[in-house]
Amino acid sequence: MTLAFSKVAIIGAGAMGRGIAQIATQAGSQVWLYDTQAEAIAKARNAVFQQWDKLQEKGRLSPETVADYKTRLLSAASMQDLAECELVVEAIVEKIDIKKSLFTELEKVLAPTAVLVTNTSSLSVTAIAAALQRPSQFAGYHFFNPVPLMKVVEVIAGLKTDQAVCERLSEFARQMGHTPVQAQDTPGFIVNHAGRGYSTEALRILSEGIADFATIDRILRDQVGFKLGPFELFDLTALDVSHHVIEAIYHQYYEEPRYRPNVITAQRLAGGVVGKKVGEGFYKYVDGVAQVPAEPPVPVVDSLPPVWVSPRAARRMELLQLLKDLGATLETGASPSPEALTIVAPLGFDITTVAVVERLDPARTVGIDMLVNDAATKRRVLATNPATRTDMRDAAHALFARDGKAVSVIRDSGGFVTQRVVATIVNIASDICQQRICTPQDLETAVTLGLAYPMGPLAMGNRFGPDSILEVLFNLQTVYGDPRYRPSPWLRRRGAIGLSLMHTEA
Repeated sequence: MTLAFSKVAIIGAGAMGRGIAQIATQAGSQVWLYDTQAEAIAKARNAVFQQWDKLQEKGRLSPETVADYKTRLLSAASMQDLAECELVVEAIVEKIDIKKSLFTELEKVLAPTAVLVTNTSSLSVTAIAAALQRPSQFAGYHFFNPVPLMKVVEVIAGLKTDQAVCERLSEFARQMGHTPVQAQDTPGFIVNHAGRGYSTEALRILSEGIADFATIDRILRDQVGFKLGPFELFDLTALDVSHHVIEAIYHQYYEEPRYRPNVITAQRLAGGVVGKKVGEGFYKYVDGVAQVPAEPPVPVVDSLPPVWVSPRAARRMELLQLLKDLGATLETGASPSPEALTIVAPLGFDITTVAVVERLDPARTVGIDMLVNDAATKRRVLATNPATRTDMRDAAHALFARDGKAVSVIRDSGGFVTQRVVATIVNIASDICQQRICTPQDLETAVTLGLAYPMGPLAMGNRFGPDSILEVLFNLQTVYGDPRYRPSPWLRRRGAIGLSLMHTEA
């Protein structure tokens, strides 16, 4: 195998730099580590050596292989030591002026054919390259921590980047055991851009008092299959990182409502409760373990009222069968009796709006989220409206928990929790495709590998139905009057004519 780059330099000896150095060395390259602090280089090399030693102890690497790796991971005393390198990867502080200065100096040392790349996660590749004599030889090469485990790398073309450079970088990523995805130079590239829906919509739901953060986490884990709830994820990444990313993308997109930040994270950042690393974020941590509030118990109800289901309910036949299986007494009249618990299942609308439009008694009306097939979810989510009686709320909770499946009861919200978050994720992903930032295939790959979603956002939209996602968004826009929920043309057109969200024009 001919290596795309046989001589590689990594500038920056932090966790990211040493991770890239490790996988580049393992691919067969000769790698130089450079940092302005010599002790940082020694520390980084030793850390990588220890990783290889551990792999040898486990029998995953031979002694000969480890010895070979160690001879090819070198220290650079100065930039002059990098003169023969074919590729230089910068992984230093996220300050554009410092990066520009570094690359300007590197151009003076390296051959004209050398490729320079930045590992930036939030800065413009084009803006960094503007200071260079050879911007065609410059690109973004965004890895994720921990580099040896996170198997995706974004290859970002600046405005003047030669496409052949991106192809060569993609091939080198594959040689390092990673999956490359190619993106245009836009704020957040693919992964950080696509991730805006999950975090910002969850914050919005919390800020409206619809549910507490632990309940939102439970719903999104159990209904959709996310490995971590959004507030668990905030605590893991820490708000001193994630809040600034949210703000940066919002401002770089000139205050696009879809990416709007929330005062909750700003306030918690100011108060120092940034996450697990300080022992307190949204959750408190004892010995590194999150202290999760207990779920409210299922109410004890002596007798259940008869149940009437709205004829406009989503998945109505499935819902009726579920109620029969739970032993409910069903009413089949055109309208509910004065004693009936009234169940609605809207897409996008709140329970209040449905009760008013359908002329139902709001005091006896409870909603259930039926976006997800009940058999495919571990949790049912009910929503009250401001007038719902306590006895009706408790009766609905007890009824839907009869078979032992978890039930969360939230306050009134357009789109409950899952509909709002899923629709926002799918809509942002659709607009990434509409802007031609990347291909649908690279988007799906980047998100599943970079964010560990249970499926790619376009696959998620296809699973729940582009037409259903569109209905959720249109109705959310009606409820909230917020352009945040306006559907992307990519989603609107494919949903309207029944195409897969992965479909691209000829």
